[in-house]
Amino acid sequence: MSKIRKLLFFDKKKTLEMISFLNNDAGSAYINGIMFNPLILLHHLLPLRFKYLPESYVLREKSEIKGLITLAPNKSRQKKVEIKKLFFEENSYEEAAELVQYAVSKYKAMGASSVLVKVDDYLPELISMFVSKCGFSQISYERLWRITKFPEPIYDKREFRHFRNSDAQVLANIYNDSLLPHFRPLLSIEATEFREDIFKGLSYISEYKYTIIDKKTRNITGCIIIQTSDNENYIVDIIQNSWANLDINEILSYAIAKIKRRNKKFGLFVRTKKYTNIGEVNDKIYMDNGFECVQTQNVLTNSSAKVLKVEEKTGKYTAIGDFCPNSVMPT
Repeated sequence: MSKIRKLLFFDKKKTLEMISFLNNDAGSAYINGIMFNPLILLHHLLPLRFKYLPESYVLREKSEIKGLITLAPNKSRQKKVEIKKLFFEENSYEEAAELVQYAVSKYKAMGASSVLVKVDDYLPELISMFVSKCGFSQISYERLWRITKFPEPIYDKREFRHFRNSDAQVLANIYNDSLLPHFRPLLSIEATEFREDIFKGLSYISEYKYTIIDKKTRNITGCIIIQTSDNENYIVDIIQNSWANLDINEILSYAIAKIKRRNKKFGLFVRTKKYTNIGEVNDKIYMDNGFECVQTQNVLTNSSAKVLKVEEKTGKYTAIGDFCPNSVMPT
């Protein structure tokens, strides 16, 4: 008989065996990040509005771990939660659905308004499971592009500076304005989700933000968000005004310069979002620059809000999550 419970310290060995298809460094880093934070046991006791760390649950059958799910809250007052990782035995969709339903029900009972998940497009059975058995709706997708050739360092320092919490409201407005109108009820964000707080250093994901400034008007026109979970692969997320004439190569040059101050040898990726009005434009720019699309993730949500307009939709384990392909800095 299966049982779902919190991930505990003594689950480490069996959990590492379950995700052994990852390379050892990536597997160990992930498990250490979600398991060995000294505050995680107390963190489970906090109300949802005070949670700031990812929490994990396992599905056990006798002494074997059959699945694991990790969810992370954000800083929104709307109490949004995202499924960050999901592992389960290959083709065991009934057990995976049980694990997802348990986690979603638990967080909804705490007051979560929505649960988001991103699933790779090569897993259609898993997408079907989320939609048909777990009450999720498929709304859009994101793409991850590998930068195979770094642009020349052509940026102007006057156009960039470190993010300040006072920038949060302006950047939230820019991001929400960039969303296609029918996705705003589901995907809009608040200023609190941009602000950095005292718990930033406890996250297993390192994040660095830089504000983009118009040289002439000195107004904020966007933001660069750099994330890494292993200090080897970095993802650049660009938020920008749709009307601003920004040079992608300048933005990436600045991001690369900042990453090089921390690590001289790294893999670099940039994300595009179909649900924004600049998603397709940036896709074309990256294709024209010879970037390699390495991942397409479908965005699904379990929310009380609805899309206003629906577009037409054209020992092995299954896993979803934001794992970057191993890469190093091109020569």
